[in-house]
Amino acid sequence: MRNARHLTSIVLLLAFAATCGANEPLKLRVLCYNIHYGQGMDGKYDVKRLADVINRSKPDLVALQEVDVGVKRSGRVHEAQLLSQLTGMAVRFGPTQHYEGGLFGNAVLTRFPILDVVIQPLPYTESTPELTTYPRAAIAVTVKGPDDKPLRFISTHFQHNVPEDRVAEAHRINELFASEDASIPTILAGDMNASPDAEPIQILLEKWTNATDDPPAPSAPSVNPRVRIDYIFYRAASHFRVTSATVIDEAMASDHRPVQADFEINPQ
Repeated sequence: MRNARHLTSIVLLLAFAATCGANEPLKLRVLCYNIHYGQGMDGKYDVKRLADVINRSKPDLVALQEVDVGVKRSGRVHEAQLLSQLTGMAVRFGPTQHYEGGLFGNAVLTRFPILDVVIQPLPYTESTPELTTYPRAAIAVTVKGPDDKPLRFISTHFQHNVPEDRVAEAHRINELFASEDASIPTILAGDMNASPDAEPIQILLEKWTNATDDPPAPSAPSVNPRVRIDYIFYRAASHFRVTSATVIDEAMASDHRPVQADFEINPQ
């Protein structure tokens, strides 16, 4: 009889522990990094150096901007594929333009199983002899998140020299990924080329929550940074809790510093 009571107690304790564990928030680390097509501040193209920065952070999801694939200037290297190999993460590349015999664009690295990929062009002003601009886009990768439910992760890069383009791109991001009937939890990360008080960021904040340090530290240029232009946003807010947000002190590997955010995902 005593053994039976003892066994019952053990079963109850195990069940209680399992219940408690099931209700514990799951952790998620996100990195946003404009890698300057592999070129560091010393002028050298060094993808391994970038991978070392990423590996030190130990992220689950990485949004990359300015990624070269087969481009002459960076030695015809498939930078997205090489970063995948050096970090042990799956990669998806979202080209935005042809450049020097290759492709240039955004990418996503992930430790999670990939369910879906969408590459979505964004509005931009085409180049003229007087003004050089670049096509813009977003790559949205849906993964099976840490709670085994779909999680959408977006990497994007707004226009650098046309303010009206950045406004239009912010509106388009909201239309594409933040409609009222969009139920999938989503993280948006990128180089928005806009300061926190600028109009494109205010447009995004109508639909997204900014995972930021307070006050927001500057992220560019990487040496003696002066302005915050790299961001991590999220929605639905009830699904996420930001536990930490920082700009990583890395001045050499790129002309931007990486931005990191740690989340807890609330069990649904």
